[in-house]
Amino acid sequence: MRAHEAGALHADIGHRAPPWLRAPRDPNELVPSLWSMNAKKDAEGALVVGGVDVRDLVAEHGSPAYVLDEDDFRARARAFKHAFKDVDVYYAGKAFLCTTVVRWVMEEGLNLDICSGGELAVALRAGADPKRLGFHGNNKSESELARALDAGVGRIVVDSQYEITRLIELARERGVVAPVMVRVTAGVEAHTHAYIATAHEDQKFGFSITSGAAFEAVARINEAPELELLGLHSHIGSQIFDSSGFEVAAKRVIALHARVSEEIGVDMPELDLGGGFGIAYTTQDDPSDPAQLATEMGKIVEHECHEHDVPVPRVSVEPGRAIVGPAMCTVYSVGTVKEVELDAGAARTYVSVDGGMSDNIRAALYDADYSCTLANRYSDAEPTLARVVGKHCEAGDIVVKDEFLPADVRPGDLVAVPGTGAYCRSMASNYNHVPRPPVIAVKDGRTRVVVRRETEDDLLLLDMGAAE
Repeated sequence: MRAHEAGALHADIGHRAPPWLRAPRDPNELVPSLWSMNAKKDAEGALVVGGVDVRDLVAEHGSPAYVLDEDDFRARARAFKHAFKDVDVYYAGKAFLCTTVVRWVMEEGLNLDICSGGELAVALRAGADPKRLGFHGNNKSESELARALDAGVGRIVVDSQYEITRLIELARERGVVAPVMVRVTAGVEAHTHAYIATAHEDQKFGFSITSGAAFEAVARINEAPELELLGLHSHIGSQIFDSSGFEVAAKRVIALHARVSEEIGVDMPELDLGGGFGIAYTTQDDPSDPAQLATEMGKIVEHECHEHDVPVPRVSVEPGRAIVGPAMCTVYSVGTVKEVELDAGAARTYVSVDGGMSDNIRAALYDADYSCTLANRYSDAEPTLARVVGKHCEAGDIVVKDEFLPADVRPGDLVAVPGTGAYCRSMASNYNHVPRPPVIAVKDGRTRVVVRRETEDDLLLLDMGAAE
């Protein structure tokens, strides 16, 4: 069948839910697996997170707003720390980072993975121990590498021969030895969206194991007195539920680890298997808990090291989404509701909110699915299939493609979307010159602004013509 010229969303005619979505008996109820552990509905049907009624939060801080459950974030961080015993857990800061989150991560005993000079600046401003930082990135600039060396970052994950050259020169100038890991591509097709799969051959990250480039990089680093070879780093992608991808990657990475031991005579002390552990955005998702992940990945590493007769290295993992994703939701105000007639007599309810793709690009970028709930009141209306959309000038400005909301949803209502902690604020933009929402931490019935709302004055400060 020929694809619709305007995209798959326009070919979806008829008032039909996707196969995994079922009409709820009560559209007011929350699905606990999608929300932070301190999210609930009160007797009036209002959403309460961390003891804070979102109606009060919006009255004080406005909407849209990201709502971050501090206790939930900390509990998920501790769960990884406890489950992955004798493993270094690095929180992947790219998911969401601010100075407050850096402090939480450090206080809970995790390390921090960063990917840019800006993320390094946030970590240092928060007082993070540089030795507990890992620095990623496929195109780190000379100034970024210099700053990392000057700060004493604990490990730098190199991604190209050019970067190795830069790092050797910078370390030599400073009279220091740079601790490095080698990012490798294991040739694994992770079961995830193509844009967030990172271990297949045809993509920008790492040195290929298959081509021999990874071995060549390891050999060069081992010969450079300015560099300390820590080990190999593998990351297969994001939002992954199937451990088979990790198993295949570990087999190939540990085989390379063993080859280095045999041919170069170096037993690298560390091995990083990355992160990308999935979370539940909707009822179709069934993620593994940290204990299950730790058990499965530990068995894989021990088995492969035994097979190759090499010592088990110090393993590290990098959860980001799995910690912050469920700990945050986004609260919007409804502006308009439209019943749009479609082909064959069908119709769709469009619920427009005061945010959209500027605060959550994932639906447009990855075709990501989300859930939502009416957040300010109880409704006894029948559930109706709705599409929650944003205020931006794009037809693809969709927040929630399909969800059952009460049929009486109306302007002035609040709608909350769970699972927005990862890659929503981090990827937020000022499209249509819309200021980015604040991040409000909630705990024990109190709110705290950890990232303030942008203002129009903030936007104009960057516009050098505005002062003329």
